[in-house]
Amino acid sequence: MTMAGRKLSWDWYEGVVPENVALDETAYIETAFSFTLFRSKQAEGARIGRGASTYGGTMFDVGPAGKVSVGEFAMLNGAWVICEERVEIGDHALISWNVVLMDSYRLPRDVEARRAELERVARREPRRIESQAEARPVVIGANVWIGFDSCILPGVTIGQGSIVGARSVVYEDVPPMCVVAGNPARVIRKLTEEPT
Repeated sequence: MTMAGRKLSWDWYEGVVPENVALDETAYIETAFSFTLFRSKQAEGARIGRGASTYGGTMFDVGPAGKVSVGEFAMLNGAWVICEERVEIGDHALISWNVVLMDSYRLPRDVEARRAELERVARREPRRIESQAEARPVVIGANVWIGFDSCILPGVTIGQGSIVGARSVVYEDVPPMCVVAGNPARVIRKLTEEPT
């Protein structure tokens, strides 16, 4: 990876990769625009592992207490990572376009509290929601493939080697080595054991 002062040499965007994003020298970030919503105040707000790649459209929407880790040789292609606490993506994971990984709903479920926060947004600069909801970590295991337009909800762990079908909504844990699909996602097939 070629960076001068955290600026990607090939980038069309004038911004830079934040200082608290740890990048392996073999990782690839297509554009620093992926970090325009990155607000983590953690010493290491994100870690992008060896050989990992993030392509155009991928957004790291990370709040002040958030930490994201992207494993070795993982690939994110236009995914949206919403993180208030912790999102982990395992080694060799494949995250397709328009996938949303979210560890928080950000807004409270209570109608009155939600309405009050939306009214505060109109007076806030920058104009954004300040998280009011509990965060529950999202963990994507090694060798997981998540199909396009899927949504992984707060608190979900997807077991290693599993596949999430396109346009699925995953609201509960997925066991290792299976295929899930649908809204809500359900196990539709078991996979044979992965070679060691």
